[in-house]
Amino acid sequence: MIFRTAIVAVSVALGAYAAVAQVDAIATRKQVMKGVGDQTKAGGGMAKGEASYDQVKAQAIFTTYVEAAEKMPSLFPDNSKTGGETAALPAIWEKMDDVKAKFVKFGADSKAALASIKDLDSFKAAFSAVTKNCGGCHENYRAKKS
Repeated sequence: MIFRTAIVAVSVALGAYAAVAQVDAIATRKQVMKGVGDQTKAGGGMAKGEASYDQVKAQAIFTTYVEAAEKMPSLFPDNSKTGGETAALPAIWEKMDDVKAKFVKFGADSKAALASIKDLDSFKAAFSAVTKNCGGCHENYRAKKS
């Protein structure tokens, strides 16, 4: 009887852990991408002249991108395909090698941008080049917002 109770308790705990892990992966990737989006909005403002150029902010933008590129590939475990209001399309899991390669490129381009930005003109060029990476995932691997 005690053994059966222990098995049931462990099963319930594992089921709860799996549900939390699923939601955590989805919540974490949404949080990481929100940070990328916020930085992209700030960078877009600087690039368009809507906000004054700030070297520290420019470096923060590309640092956020580098960090996101490093984190994101691990945030798509098989148990996070659904739930948590995810916008991730099933194609992510079908083409995970492509997704990972896109994050590697995004990270490498962001690191190169970090090393190259010195002023507004170099920022604009780097920002434009790096943000072109975004469409490769958003067009193929993210559900369109209604």
